[in-house]
Amino acid sequence: MKVKPLFDRVVLLPIENETETKGGILLPMASQDKSQLATVVAVGSGENVDGKQVGMQVKVGDKVLFQKYTGTEITVDEVKYVVLRQPDILAVIE
Repeated sequence: MKVKPLFDRVVLLPIENETETKGGILLPMASQDKSQLATVVAVGSGENVDGKQVGMQVKVGDKVLFQKYTGTEITVDEVKYVVLRQPDILAVIE
């Protein structure tokens, strides 16, 4: 199954957090924060605001930082994705 977002929506594949520190200490699941880094896997066509087409600022393959408690989590073919609006993306990581 393939997910195609509409308007200004973006589909992200979250990048998993590290499970151990650089010193080799394993972190319990309770102490790990929710990942805010992700890879863009699909983008919508943009949005029409006041009669003007607003294009998308991100593209497939971009690594992005997004707000912590935003978007909708979905599972497709046993893979977890996050669908959110483009304004909820904070930055593109280069």
